[in-house]
Amino acid sequence: MSLQEELKVQGDYLFKNRSYLPLIILVIGLSVYIHTEYYEIETPETWFSEGFEFICLAVSLFGLLIRIITVGHTPKNTSGRNTKVGQVAEELNTTGIYSVVRHPLYLGNFFMWLGVAMLTENAWFSIAFIFFYAFYYERIMYAEENFLRVKFGQTYLEWAKNVPAFVPSFKNYKKANYPFSFKKVLKKEKNGLCAVFLLFWIFDLVGDVVEMKPFEFEMGFWFYGAVISGVIYLILKVMKKRNLLDESNR
Repeated sequence: MSLQEELKVQGDYLFKNRSYLPLIILVIGLSVYIHTEYYEIETPETWFSEGFEFICLAVSLFGLLIRIITVGHTPKNTSGRNTKVGQVAEELNTTGIYSVVRHPLYLGNFFMWLGVAMLTENAWFSIAFIFFYAFYYERIMYAEENFLRVKFGQTYLEWAKNVPAFVPSFKNYKKANYPFSFKKVLKKEKNGLCAVFLLFWIFDLVGDVVEMKPFEFEMGFWFYGAVISGVIYLILKVMKKRNLLDESNR
């Protein structure tokens, strides 16, 4: 098998399982965090250390914002979470955020997961995560671009020639062809907010458990964030099943 074919096979496999395989990194990250908390050397608290979790949250929410902007301006059957059926694209997105970067959803995913990786408070793990993400998504992007190149031909090649793959460039920005669809964002991205607050609460809870003091269940900011975002997710799930979030061609 040639290297091109091997990269495509790997990319197709990772694409179909991209919602699950990162959980391995999450488990490793949680283990690193437990080790860090258990063997933590006492240091004076500063404004930075006290607010570090909220810095991590800001990074993750920035990633979610990128996904929201992306999905909100796209038509039906593009830029989705499809995994079972493989690659789907009824038209090529080239305007809006897609005139700035070719893979905005993966850029958003990067920041969402980076915020969680930073929670480990381990610089080496965060650096390792960045390298893993580059290796992991490089293959997914290769498979996706191979699919788009075959389907859209020269149109794709002309667009790809002027738009960077992952690091945004605003010099060729074009206004999005489709207006922002709030319903589509609620329908497609309802998992994101819930996942972020749930993960942050899990890290906070685990941190309290491993600290050398009597454990007390605290209903603090992260707990209420997880509960509220979870309730929102369930409401949107019901609305989606009842087709209350459907829009024509979106």
